[in-house]
Amino acid sequence: MSAHILDHGGCRLAYEVVGEGPPVLFIQGVGVHGGGWSPQVEALSSGFRCLSFDNRGMGASQPLTVPLTVEQMADDARALLTCQGWDSAHVVGHSLGGPVALELALSAPERVRSLSLLCTVARGRDATRLSRRMLWLGLRSSLGTRRMRRRAFLDIVMPPGAVVSSQAEELAARLEPLFGHDLAEQPPVAMRQLRALRAYDASTRLGRLAGVPTLVVSATHDPIAPPRYGRALAQGVPGARFVEVSDASHGVTIQRAEQINTLLREHLTRAEALCHS
Repeated sequence: MSAHILDHGGCRLAYEVVGEGPPVLFIQGVGVHGGGWSPQVEALSSGFRCLSFDNRGMGASQPLTVPLTVEQMADDARALLTCQGWDSAHVVGHSLGGPVALELALSAPERVRSLSLLCTVARGRDATRLSRRMLWLGLRSSLGTRRMRRRAFLDIVMPPGAVVSSQAEELAARLEPLFGHDLAEQPPVAMRQLRALRAYDASTRLGRLAGVPTLVVSATHDPIAPPRYGRALAQGVPGARFVEVSDASHGVTIQRAEQINTLLREHLTRAEALCHS
């Protein structure tokens, strides 16, 4: 991403702002840089001013000098809003970015115009539990040859049958710029991000988000944040809308970008209208 820098809390936060219109803040998940939002930013920047960034300790946002928590990441997000002069913004979070978005809305509700929570949970330990499937996929993504590890990673973010073995390396190469690293590897910060996620729980506070227009999206085949957790999240937020995307997995923002972008544009447009009603 282009080199806009905010010095905050001992870290040089790298971010990018694109487009014109109502402000939207995009928050990424574990082991993904801000460029992972490119499919959404490219589609939405014609009507919205989109800010995406590398989470603390990820990509160009270095160094990681303080304990990493969801609360710290929400503070980073709030600082980015302030540096742009945005009193408030629509906030979109994927995976770990969902709890960060929730914490931002809970700790500073006046800064959040709406929430879009994609493939995520309210209670971090739900997304970090070691189910049989995730144990198998996790082992495959960390052991073996680089080719084998890339294929295992693809099997986490794509639904069953979506990856043809003969085309797996080509697909991994196409996705590498979105994730910000070779899919055979995980950035050093990933384990610290997972620990931060595991320690976070907003499940008993969701009722405080009444009045915040909220969209929750899950993917049918997501092994990290299965739809049952998305439904529970949506049920906890008064008035939230829940959508399940079929034939998709944790990488739904990439695999089903057009559908996700349509959902986001509709949600953001409705929420923005409410702000001015």
